[in-house]
Amino acid sequence: MSNSNHFQVIVIGGGPGGYVAAIRAAQLGLQTCVVERDKLGGVCLNWGCIPTKALLESAHVLEHLKEAAKFGISADNIKVDFDAVIKRSRSVADQMAKGVEFLMKKNKVTVVSGEAKFLNSKSIEVKSISGEVTSLTADYFILAVGAKNKALPFLPFDGKRVLSAREAMVEPKVIANLAIIGAGAIGVEFADFYASMGSKVSIIEFQDHLLPNEDKEISSILERSFKKRGIEQYLSYGVETASVSDSGVLLTIQDRNSAKKEKLNFDKVIVGVGISPNTNAIGLDEIGVKLKNGFVEFTGNYRSTVDHIYAIGDCIPTPSLAHVASAEGIRAAEDISVRLGNPHLLQINRLNYSYIPGCTYCHPEVASVGLSEDKAKAMGHELKIGKFPFSASGRAQAQGDTTGMVKIVSDAKHGEILGAHIIGPGATELIAELTLGANMEITVRELANTIHAHPTLAEGIMESAAAVLGEAINI
Repeated sequence: MSNSNHFQVIVIGGGPGGYVAAIRAAQLGLQTCVVERDKLGGVCLNWGCIPTKALLESAHVLEHLKEAAKFGISADNIKVDFDAVIKRSRSVADQMAKGVEFLMKKNKVTVVSGEAKFLNSKSIEVKSISGEVTSLTADYFILAVGAKNKALPFLPFDGKRVLSAREAMVEPKVIANLAIIGAGAIGVEFADFYASMGSKVSIIEFQDHLLPNEDKEISSILERSFKKRGIEQYLSYGVETASVSDSGVLLTIQDRNSAKKEKLNFDKVIVGVGISPNTNAIGLDEIGVKLKNGFVEFTGNYRSTVDHIYAIGDCIPTPSLAHVASAEGIRAAEDISVRLGNPHLLQINRLNYSYIPGCTYCHPEVASVGLSEDKAKAMGHELKIGKFPFSASGRAQAQGDTTGMVKIVSDAKHGEILGAHIIGPGATELIAELTLGANMEITVRELANTIHAHPTLAEGIMESAAAVLGEAINI
């Protein structure tokens, strides 16, 4: 630790918002400390983004092997070592956590382990797992405390029959008959993984589509793909009651568009219905940091109602995405640096929340940025839509993976990219070009005129832009 327990910046929480904020603050020459109660990297790195992608990669490899004969390759007697699949996921997460530890040392960021609580607006106490208490003070604080999985009031997590996402990724064996409540990114990704591993999977979603925040046309393609794989979908259904026993979970569900009810039995249930911010036990009320629905209220550059205390990531009401938290952390650190006299950062680039990419890593992958077609219409835009199916892509045909398309929603008058939506191979990588284009305000004409290498999946972006103009060549 430093010679004293005082720092210019203390970051509370070492997840993708917190550790990134700490590194940026240290890069700017500020004496910086991170307080983390668990492992550096937070939920995303240890129990979310990274390990779930490792699980899904195992599922994707398995699906490829099942179809090896289509490529002229014999792959007989395919077996799944589920324990090894889980261990690989944990190994990947552990390796990434060690990487963050290295970055803290490299950037001379002090790390204090334990639970933080404010004593007053300028000081905190940190209680370690062994009970030792350390007092720290700072000129500025950045709250990066993240969020936890939200439980249903009548179906609390028990770690045995009713699982949160964290528990679902370390199950000791494949769940034979599994229900997933909530068809957002978490629910859909676990449905993909467990269905590939051999589970009978049922998704229950209150809205009328999988991935309710995505463009409906894209969601419909995913629904058809999941149906082919035998994944049951109860869309527009709410869970009315639940009964948990030693043998399983009995759910009573009701179609919200009718009086139809069904009783369904499952071995286990994964609940993925949202998150709750971790703001209730760190003393924020006592020091004047205002909350709304549990989220920290903030003004420009992520300052809370206590001017020297900042808040970023899942504890503020912005998109709950790791890359958003990281970007917010950088800007909070830069704002602090300006206030401390850094002359090189007087113009801090504010985030454009209209064009934040979102990705779901199921198969087929789904990615989007900006407005859906329905939302753009509701806002009064006159639209031109361009679509390019991967079935017309030479690269997708060669890969044997042709489900999906690229869809661009554009302003009819100026050719502005209002939204872009991809479902299919490489979607989560391809969305970067469209995110850049939307943020840089390029037009569909400029995108269509940009030469893309052949044969690539990215040609679908060029072709969909050309389709907006009625000039697509390969469809």
